[in-house]
Order: sequence, then structure tokens, then C-alpha cells
Amino acid sequence: MRILLIEDSARLRGLLCEAIRDEGWKIDAFETAQEGRVALREGEYDLLLLDLGLPDEDGIDVLKSLRDAGTQTPVLALTARGAIDERIAGLDAGADDYLAKPFHNGELTARIRALIRRSPVTSMPGLLELLMRNGGKVVAKARIEHTFSEFGDERSSNAVELAVSRLRKRLERHNTHLSIETIRGVSYLMREVRD
Repeated sequence: MRILLIEDSARLRGLLCEAIRDEGWKIDAFETAQEGRVALREGEYDLLLLDLGLPDEDGIDVLKSLRDAGTQTPVLALTARGAIDERIAGLDAGADDYLAKPFHNGELTARIRALIRRSPVTSMPGLLELLMRNGGKVVAKARIEHTFSEFGDERSSNAVELAVSRLRKRLERHNTHLSIETIRGVSYLMREVRD
């Protein structure tokens, strides 16, 4: 699972990244709404953790614009605004859930799991999930690299090839009738194999 965090407090950002990585999830974290918007345009995320008190734009406005643009990514709003009318405003603006600061990391990760369970996208592991979501369509190697690395990480091109090779072996071992084809060395295609 890949999560986007937009939070202006460097200390809280660091703590949240640590808690999320401890769960085995990938996270990209940014300080401003503008940086977060760029990340959303360039990447695919399973969940957005959004602080509503950002320095460059109000989080409610960010939520409204994302939903107006058709973004379906589940959003968990994080904020020090604890009053009931402010929570209602966040939910009405498009948040799927709301967590008032301060909160316990255990509650945060439980809410993330609950949102993902409710998400229409299934949560099969990693590469298999990505290829099955795009069954019958070509998936660029660069997209796979992006999905499995955090923002700014360098990944060797061999990492994707190795992962695909291992997945192919597992699919064959379990007689799944699925194959992964390499397209010109830069893309992959999963399709069902007919007997």
C-alpha cells in the first residue's frame, strides 16, 4: 500500500512516516498543499493523509478541489480543529474519515486499515495487485518502479525485473492460468492463458 501524507509539522511528519513504515506501507510525505497536489498528479496512492491546517492553503479547500476534480482516493483528515462543526465541514468537503490531534498511532493505523477495507480497490499484495488492476493492459516498467519506491528513492532497473521473475514463478507454481509478458523490455502485460 502507498500513502501520501501532507502535513506541515516536520516533527509530526517524521513520527507518522515512522509509524506507517512500521506497518510495512510506503509513504511519500510533503509539507505543503502545492507539493501534495504535484505528487497526486504524478503518482497513484491508496490513501491520502491530509492536515487541514497547511501553511499555503486551507485543507478544506484542498479537499473540495480534489473531489471536484473527480479524485476518488480515500482521505483521512488530520487536524487540531476538534470542534464538531469543523469536523462536519471536513467530512462534507470530501474527507472519508477525520482524526483530531493529538491521536495515538494505533488509532491512526486502525483507521487507515478501515478506510482501505472500504475502498473499492482490492488490496492484494504489491506487484500482483498492480498488474491485475490493469489486466490486459500494458503497464510501464517506470510505473511499477514508481509504485514500489518512495518519492526520491533510487531503484535499480533490475529490481522490477527480479520481482516480475519471482511473480511469474509463483503464478506457474500455483497453476493460476495467468501469464506476465514482457513488452519490448520496458513494459509488462498480464493476461489469462487459455488451455
